[in-house]
Amino acid sequence: MPGSRPNPDELLAQVKAEEADALRGSLKVFFGYAAGVGKTYSMLENAQRAKAEGREVVVGYVEPHGRSETEALLAGLEAIPVREYDYRGVPLREFDVDAALARCPDLMLVDELAHTNAAGCRHAKRWQDVEELLAAGIDVWTTLNVQHIESLNDVIGQITGVTVRETVPDRVFDLADDLELVDITPEELLQRLQAGKVYVPEQAQRAIQSFFQKSNLTALRELSLRQAARRIHTDVESARRARAAIQPWATADRLLVCVGPSPTTARVIRTARRMAAALDAPWLAVSVDLTGAPSSNPAKQQISQHFRLAERLGAETVTLAGRTVTDTILEYARSRNVTKILIGKTNQPRWRRLIFGTVVDDVLENSGDIDVYVIHGDEERTEHAPTHAATSSASKLPYLYSCGLIGLTGCIAHGLRFLHLADAEANTVMLFLATVAWTAYRHGRGPAILASFLAVLVFDFFFIPPFHTFAVADAQYVVTFAVMLAIGLVISTLTSRLRAQIESTRHRERRTSALYELGKQLSSLYGNVFLAGAAGGKIAELLGGEVAIYLRRTAGSPELAFGHDSSIARHSVSVPVAQWVIEHDHVAGAGTNTLPNAVALFFPLTGSQGTHGAIAVRVADAERLLDPEVRRLLEACASQLALALERDQLAIEAADARIKAEAEQVRSSLLSSVSHDLKTPLAAIAGASSSLLEAASLDEDTRRQLLETVADEADRLNRLLENILHMSKLEAGAATPNRQWHVLEELVGSALHRTRRELANHEVAVHLPNNLPLLFVDGLLMEQVFVNLLENAARYTPAGTQVAIRAAIDGKHLRIAVSDDGPGLPSGAEQRIFDKFFRATSTADGGRGSGLGLAICRAIIHAHGGTITAANRPVGGAEFVMRLPLAKDAPQVVVE
Repeated sequence: MPGSRPNPDELLAQVKAEEADALRGSLKVFFGYAAGVGKTYSMLENAQRAKAEGREVVVGYVEPHGRSETEALLAGLEAIPVREYDYRGVPLREFDVDAALARCPDLMLVDELAHTNAAGCRHAKRWQDVEELLAAGIDVWTTLNVQHIESLNDVIGQITGVTVRETVPDRVFDLADDLELVDITPEELLQRLQAGKVYVPEQAQRAIQSFFQKSNLTALRELSLRQAARRIHTDVESARRARAAIQPWATADRLLVCVGPSPTTARVIRTARRMAAALDAPWLAVSVDLTGAPSSNPAKQQISQHFRLAERLGAETVTLAGRTVTDTILEYARSRNVTKILIGKTNQPRWRRLIFGTVVDDVLENSGDIDVYVIHGDEERTEHAPTHAATSSASKLPYLYSCGLIGLTGCIAHGLRFLHLADAEANTVMLFLATVAWTAYRHGRGPAILASFLAVLVFDFFFIPPFHTFAVADAQYVVTFAVMLAIGLVISTLTSRLRAQIESTRHRERRTSALYELGKQLSSLYGNVFLAGAAGGKIAELLGGEVAIYLRRTAGSPELAFGHDSSIARHSVSVPVAQWVIEHDHVAGAGTNTLPNAVALFFPLTGSQGTHGAIAVRVADAERLLDPEVRRLLEACASQLALALERDQLAIEAADARIKAEAEQVRSSLLSSVSHDLKTPLAAIAGASSSLLEAASLDEDTRRQLLETVADEADRLNRLLENILHMSKLEAGAATPNRQWHVLEELVGSALHRTRRELANHEVAVHLPNNLPLLFVDGLLMEQVFVNLLENAARYTPAGTQVAIRAAIDGKHLRIAVSDDGPGLPSGAEQRIFDKFFRATSTADGGRGSGLGLAICRAIIHAHGGTITAANRPVGGAEFVMRLPLAKDAPQVVVE
């Protein structure tokens, strides 16, 4: 049935995943709920058994914490030396990832997956070291506690009151091929603590009083059991999908988490990650960029931080543009088949919610069949960049301008009324509304709202009786004030929204235009250096910073193709960082957890055929590169450059393939063409020679005819081989003309003598002027040209026709024509007749030529700097015209 057929895309994805898994090492995590449960001990016990079974086991890093039982299990296991780093005078021992890669064992033991490496290490976290080992095909066993899982960070903090700083992304935990839960009861763990088997006695007592309380341990144990159960559920579902490959299992749920600048968004993101993991469902982190609302830099930075957290936890991040948050979110959710929306709830006064409403209420009311989960949580402390006084003053200037504009408008209105130019109150109102609109257009919504209120107050104070007081004598002015304020607010909102939309449209248009121009430039260029130069220049123009582009080499370090004068290229770590990015196809450098000491942020040039290089970008404000929109722009530019590099490489490969195909075609044509010409004279020679040997009673005339046949066919065979040899030398560039002064008449005479048998049944006419200069040519090669042309004329024209040779001076060239009275050339064959192995018609005697003679003529004439053409004569027959350049001061030879 059609419905039961497997999905080709999913089958292809499964095959690719299996191929990737075959090259990647396996990861086994010994998982527990607290220190001291026996994770390292269990790992070493299993390692000893694996070694006994014949596996190659090497200890990369194990921290025994002074436990004698753990140290005893290390006996007999090979260990690589640790690398020491100095941190403020204190030596720190760290795992040496380079030594591990150089050793490349079958199994590597690396303790404490969540450990933070010392400054100076290649990676900021040990789990990144483990990822590099796995990518190199090395199996890794490691240990991890439940409190180090990133999505559980806030839950652990609530339970224990301790914020865990060292965390591991959930995706790393989910990558584990095997999970072994190491579990003991909280009572047994407390007994081990008191016995000094986990920490030294003083440290153990402090731990029991804080983190290692029984209630905390019980909750942590439950979390670890739940994580293990979730992992088992995932393994079961994977096995189910593998068995039901004909009908792939499709995930029913899809989650969407709303991302905003509120600090509580981090809690919502972590909750969404846990829910998505429990449901085994994909999830999206979505932010809405309102096209009519102002957006401050701190808010953008906060959203960028939340997006980085979501990406680290495995979410797909999306930024949408829309007029309202609710409509934009719900429209996108329905287009992506989202079943659950998670949104954060912030503390707001009841009156504010009743008057202005909230996004949460709007989403709940309009969500329809989509489930909405409202997450409430305390605000988390976040670190912000210090705000300078100048920035604060600059943010107040628009409000001061709005106050000044309203005051100026009041003065103008008062002056107009004094001059009786605007006595009507409606005209005064129009002036103030015009000022509100101008303020909204120039300075945004906030200053415009202030201007609206000030306009009402100024209008009431100065222009409504009783003057210079806010009292109102006539109640109808209250309606005027209300309408004036409402119109002012509407105008300010619409104008500021229009202004924001225009700015947003211009911004997007500039970026779209830049990407279009980049694509257009790349499509018209060839060569890695030119492609990298065009892309690097455009990216530097877009970001206003420095750009360097490194391209992969077949062997060795990457090649710097652009940015030779940049500070990036002068920094010593740039090449190693580019090498790492190319090998691992991952972003690294400044602002990331991988190689953060680099001076720039490095993006991989990833195409459909692999990673072709890396782009390094450095700007004055490093935070700009962490903005998701800027990241997407850079990734789009990198993708375009990668595809252009692939196109260029494919063009080179296609050209090589075409050359090989043409060479193969030439070889095939040569064999098919020459085989007949070789067989014909060989057959004649063999027949004549066998007749001479077997028939002893032949008369003298017959014997002579047979001997002449042998000689003629041998000469024909010799000329064929000479043509093949000449063609191969000319194509290889080995036949360099040996130029000397020659008389044209002697060259023609020698060629006529060599072709006297072929031309025996033709009339030959030679018309050469007596005052021709000497030719500075290679005599043997030019003689071969005349021989080939005369043989061609004799072969393709009937007996009794004339073959003529004419020469004349034509400016700075000597024009030589060889013509015949034969049938001429077929229409359209005038150019192709000089191609190798091309034969226009059969020969006059029914035989076939080799198709090399005229090709040799063209190659020889071109080697002398001349040209040769073929055309049909008006009176019938074909004519071949050669034009050879005359040497300066050529000696004249007068023939009397």
